[in-house]
Amino acid sequence: SERKTIHYLKLSAPWDVLVYYAEELCMRAPLQAQPNPDRNSSAEVLQWLCIPNALQQHVPNKPADYYTCAFRRSKLDKFLGSDSRDSYFSNTQRHRIVYEILARTIYGKRKRAEIGINRLLNERVYAAAFPLHETPESEVPDEALNPRQVLYRFWAQWGCWYRYQPLDHIRQYFGEKIAIYFAWLGESPPPPFCPPLPNHILAPPVPVLALPRQEICESGGQFLMCPLCDTCETWNISEICPMAKVGYLFDHPGTVFFSVFMSFWAVTFLEYWKRKSATLAHHWDCMDFQEEEERPRPEFAAMAPRMEQNPITGLKEPYFPKQDRLSRVLTGSMAIVIMEAGGAGPCVPPHSVTPVTCLAVLQAGNIANISSSLVNLALILLMSQVYTSLAEKLTRWEMHRTQTLHEDAFTFKVFIFQFVNFYSSPFYVAFFKGRFVGYPGQYGTLLGLRNEECGPGGCLIELAQQLFIIMVGKQIISNVQEFVIPKLKAWRQKRKLARVRGAQISQEPPRWEEDYELIECEGLFEEYLEMVLQFGFITIFVAAFPLAPLFALLNNWVEIRLDAQKFVCEYRRPVAYRAQDIGVWFLILEVLAQISAFLIAFTSDFLPRLLYQYEHDSQLQGYVNFTLAYSPPRYLATGNHTLCRYKAFRDANGNYTLFYWKLLAVRLGFIIAFEHVVFFFLRLIDWLVPDVPGSLELKIKRERYLAKQALADNQEVLLTVSRDSASPGQCARSWRARVCPCPSVKQTRASERLTGAHTEWEALGWRGWREDS
Repeated sequence: SERKTIHYLKLSAPWDVLVYYAEELCMRAPLQAQPNPDRNSSAEVLQWLCIPNALQQHVPNKPADYYTCAFRRSKLDKFLGSDSRDSYFSNTQRHRIVYEILARTIYGKRKRAEIGINRLLNERVYAAAFPLHETPESEVPDEALNPRQVLYRFWAQWGCWYRYQPLDHIRQYFGEKIAIYFAWLGESPPPPFCPPLPNHILAPPVPVLALPRQEICESGGQFLMCPLCDTCETWNISEICPMAKVGYLFDHPGTVFFSVFMSFWAVTFLEYWKRKSATLAHHWDCMDFQEEEERPRPEFAAMAPRMEQNPITGLKEPYFPKQDRLSRVLTGSMAIVIMEAGGAGPCVPPHSVTPVTCLAVLQAGNIANISSSLVNLALILLMSQVYTSLAEKLTRWEMHRTQTLHEDAFTFKVFIFQFVNFYSSPFYVAFFKGRFVGYPGQYGTLLGLRNEECGPGGCLIELAQQLFIIMVGKQIISNVQEFVIPKLKAWRQKRKLARVRGAQISQEPPRWEEDYELIECEGLFEEYLEMVLQFGFITIFVAAFPLAPLFALLNNWVEIRLDAQKFVCEYRRPVAYRAQDIGVWFLILEVLAQISAFLIAFTSDFLPRLLYQYEHDSQLQGYVNFTLAYSPPRYLATGNHTLCRYKAFRDANGNYTLFYWKLLAVRLGFIIAFEHVVFFFLRLIDWLVPDVPGSLELKIKRERYLAKQALADNQEVLLTVSRDSASPGQCARSWRARVCPCPSVKQTRASERLTGAHTEWEALGWRGWREDS
């Protein structure tokens, strides 16, 4: 029988090709060395306070830092290290150049857009294409370690959990896009957390706020409460004394103050990250980075109905009509709305008010809430996979031309899906549960079922239980998956290759075979999504779950090590993409940071207590009695009902009191005022604190000056273009291509090659190039 075999093709680029594409891709070249100290704000603070810094560690072979400018072949001798061809271009630069050549290469007919390695991979012509990892060496001193070994020893080990990340080494080995992610992950979130137990620290004087709790516990049979369900019995409010004490731990002015503080922290953190990312972008030579004119996606090229001329490049490319795409986008948006309307239902906790609750109001209510939260978590994780698959299919169906447009549309859809998926249950408990219950004798119903009331201890306790189970449970399950699934995939890949090799002579496999046994890098989308959803938990719902920042901090420590081990040990080496910042995720973080006031206004008892203190009694005497309404007479006239109380601001006839409408106005006013304060605070920081630090502006000016000096005679070289060897039109195109060797003129160069300007290609040894290729 025929046995399958695996063939490997190892590619490398000679010096002339590297030089040509370095200018073509606008790579930065070193002009002058400069100091490269460790950049960390906490280290500076500890040094100023003369406190030993246990987080600092010495990482060998730290990459040097340089003043740089755009690479020019004509000025090669002006750049540092140009005399050493073997080491002038870094490993990641070589990978980028080879990948760029593979992505541009035509392998079939141009009219059918048969271009690039990505389409060949999608069509399974090749099984994989990846840069090689650094070859591990035997026991060597720290100074002789290769970059991969440095990252493994000083970053991916669990023993480094409390150390600073070697971001320069990460960027040197994996590129700017991955390094930016780990820099953001290491910075988010560093806020303090609010333990709810030490109330003597966070809460105002106990005699004032303990009075409502004391009134509940000492009421005895004074407040007979109405049944919680149609088949339940009446109960005394004194039965929920333990729950009232627990509820006070979550709902007091200390936690309200902490949630307000977290809102301002979120805004401040985002402004801090702007400065941090600007510093890193300049330090890593990608501040002025711009994506080149992107080629059509392979799927788009294969499915586009016709070819049209690109107005930028002048070349014919696959084309999909804008009207058809717009109709598909609108249809996809309607599908999202329908899915969200129907998908929020399974995430809503089931009715916990059942006949069982009548037997033990406190115990059964808690068990019902916890059990429904666990079921809810299982449904969330299940629907998460469904939503992601649906978003991917909708995005493909919309036929976006470039990979950037495709990823932005996919990111938006998945975030909307997952936002509703993860937050629908907490939002329901916080803003809807217990709001449309009605009153005795006229209870609100939905599909024949009585609307759910909050538990005896209030909605905030139920919300805290929900958040703990959903947030912490999701973190634990995700970390277990990130630890186990890559190992299972790698084991499966090794078994598959072992069957292909069969009875080959046992010998140590070469580097490329070892890398092929690793699993394909899955990108950063899932990592960013997980962290952004976590950011929402610690900003929107921190009033109900003050320990959320602590669990987020612990999760990030674990996440860094798990991701580091995946990239260093378990993933094939990804292509070193460039990036200035975290992209569209930053806009999502800004939106999440500005909607945290709603929970304080509508779920907490802080505002009702405050209004009662202002209008009735500053010591909150009689507050519990004030919040309880009497059952209306018509309720007593139907059946064998006795006079009972229920929690609402209603009169004897079931109508809302004036206090209710005042409280509603106060809540809406609080939201508006808080959002305006946060917005003003954000704009004030924008005005007072520039996005680019002053020291960085000096470096940028210094770098521009050095670049100007190094390329001072550039114009003389450019104006020596021979007008005798080409037509006037060709001279004009050649001059433009050399005056501005940046991505915006790449298409001009492509047009030159197509019209017969082959001189540069022949000089580089590219024989056999044909115009019809």
